[in-house]
Amino acid sequence: MKTAIINARVKPELKTEVEQILDQLGITTTQAITMFFEQIKLNRGIPFELKLPNEETLAAMEDARANRDLETVDIAQLKARMTQ
Repeated sequence: MKTAIINARVKPELKTEVEQILDQLGITTTQAITMFFEQIKLNRGIPFELKLPNEETLAAMEDARANRDLETVDIAQLKARMTQ
């Protein structure tokens, strides 16, 4: 089987962290990249949703970065909200 070489530049910390995760999964970086490419082929696109945030999300992100309008909730409150 013929193979092609892919050269990609990524942050060294990202590469290290990802390789540690892949090692725990028992797969190589090459196998992970191949799986990603196969999923792109099967899905005829990126195998997860890519979209720009809407205005409401952008405003919330801005508020969070500026520590504005933040609300503190405990896990019980969060669970209660999720069941409503």
